[in-house]
Amino acid sequence: MPHSDVLIIGSGIAALAAADQLCETMSVRILTKGSFFDGNSYLAQGGVAAVLSTEDTWDSHCKDTMEAGAFQNDPKAVKQLVENGTDAIMTLISNGMAFDHNASGSLALGREGAHSYNRIAHAGGDATGKALLQFLLKKLQDKVAFAQHTMAIDLLMHENRCTGAAARNKAGETVSYTASHTIIAAGGCGALYEHTSNHPFLTGDGLALAYRAGAELGDLEFVQFHPTMLLKNGSAAGLISEAVRGEGAFLQNELGERFMQHVHPLADLAPRDIVAREIFRQNKNGQKVFLNTLPVKNFEQRFPTITALCRKHGINPVESLIPVVPGMHFFMGGIMTDLHGRTSVENLYAAGESACTGVHGANRLASNSLLEGLVFGKKLGEYIQSKPAAFSSQAPFLKQSVHQVPHFPDKKEIQAVMTAYLGIQRTEAELSRASEWFSAYQHIISDYPYYVKNCTNEQSEIANMLTIGSLITKSALARKESRGGHYRLDYPEALDSWQGKQLIHSIAGTKIKVGKTGVA
Repeated sequence: MPHSDVLIIGSGIAALAAADQLCETMSVRILTKGSFFDGNSYLAQGGVAAVLSTEDTWDSHCKDTMEAGAFQNDPKAVKQLVENGTDAIMTLISNGMAFDHNASGSLALGREGAHSYNRIAHAGGDATGKALLQFLLKKLQDKVAFAQHTMAIDLLMHENRCTGAAARNKAGETVSYTASHTIIAAGGCGALYEHTSNHPFLTGDGLALAYRAGAELGDLEFVQFHPTMLLKNGSAAGLISEAVRGEGAFLQNELGERFMQHVHPLADLAPRDIVAREIFRQNKNGQKVFLNTLPVKNFEQRFPTITALCRKHGINPVESLIPVVPGMHFFMGGIMTDLHGRTSVENLYAAGESACTGVHGANRLASNSLLEGLVFGKKLGEYIQSKPAAFSSQAPFLKQSVHQVPHFPDKKEIQAVMTAYLGIQRTEAELSRASEWFSAYQHIISDYPYYVKNCTNEQSEIANMLTIGSLITKSALARKESRGGHYRLDYPEALDSWQGKQLIHSIAGTKIKVGKTGVA
C-alpha cells in the first residue's frame, strides 16, 4: 500500500495551497479524478478578492462578506480569511505570480457584486484560476507525488481514525493509499444540477466520502446560483463572469428594461442570490434576459476567455446582447471544519469548496472562493506540520463485497430532480417530491460501501450524487425560512429564530447547531 505523510484528494487551489505549505517537510501525495485541469479552479474566470489598496480596509471586506452571507457567517472565519488574504496575494507576487497591472504599473483591481471597493486581482484577464493553478503546479513539480485519473472511492478507517483512501486508477484497479493525515479538497457538487458553471466531475465525491466515514456536514441547503450563464439552445453553455458587470455591463429583458435598477440599490451588482432570483422571475414571466456588454471598453482584451466562449456559440459580445440564464455555481455547505481545517473525524481534514468553515455563510461573496482556497489551504498545512499524527499500519482494505450492485438511476434523472425541486426557488410540496424520489434509492446510499469495489466510476459518482442530493433535500425541507442561497416561496422571510442556526448531518443523524454570527 503506497504510504505518505499527507494524502490530498483533489487538485484545485485549496489542495495545491496545502501541498505547497507541506511539501518541504512532509511527504505529500495528491489524487485527482481527472487531470490537473479537470476542476472548478481551472475554470475560475473571476479573480481573487483581497484588500490591496490604501482606500480599502479589512473591516470593509469583512462587512461585505458578512452582508452577502446574510450574517450566517462565522465572524472568526471571515476575519481569518480577510486578514490573511492580503499577505496571501503579496506572497504569491513576491514568488513570481503575475497578476494583471494597469498602465501606471499598479495592480489592476476590479469590482464585482456586493463589494464596496475595487479589490479583485485578476490574472490573464478572465483566466485567474487557470493562471494560479499553473503557477502552483510549477512550484510543486518534483516535490509532490501526483496520481491523475485516480478516483477516491472510499476512506480507510481504523478505530474511528482516517488512515487514507481507497481509489480506482485509470486501469480500473483498486489501490489503498495510506496516510497519517488525509485532506479532502475535491470541490463541491455542481454536477447535481442541469445548468451549472462547474466541471462535470463535481459530483459531490469528497462530501460523500466524508459523510460515509462519519464526518459532519452542514449548511447544505445553501446553494449559490450564478446569475449569468451563457444560454444556447436551451442549455447553459458556459459562465459569463460577474466581473463583466463590474466593468459596466448590465442586464436587460426583451423589452429593453434594466430591471435590476428597481430591485436593489446596487442594481446589477447586487448579491448573486438576488440577481439570480430576479432573472428567474423574469423568465417565469415569459421574458428572456440578456447581458448588454456594449458599455465595456476593450471587451476582447479584458475578457478573452468569455469572448472565445461567445464566438464559439455564434455570438459577438462586442456587437450583440448575450442571452443568459442562472446556473448552479458554488456550494456554501460542506464538511464541517474548525479554523484549522479539522473535521469531526480524527486525522481527516477538509479545505476549499468541500469544507464548511462558516466563512461564506448563506451566500458567498464574489471572488472569495479562490482566496478561501489559498488562505485556508495554507492554514491547514501549517496546522498539520505542527501536529504530526501517529500512523497505524493496521489500515484495512475496503469492506468485503457482500451485495450485488443494484440498478442505478441515470445522472440526468438526478439533475432533473435537483433542478426542478431544489433550485433558485423552493416550496414544501416540491421538496417533499424530491424527498420521496431520493427515498426510493436509499438502499444505494446505505449499502454502497459493501459493493463499491464492483462499481464503475460512474456508478460511484451516482451513489455520491444520491447521497448529497438527499441530504440537501433534507436540509432545505427543515429550514423553514429564506436566507441567502436558500429561498422558500412558502417562507419568504429571513427569521430571527433561524439566525446563526446550522443543520448538521452525519450518519448518526441530524442536529441543529447554534453558532456565533454577527459583525466580524
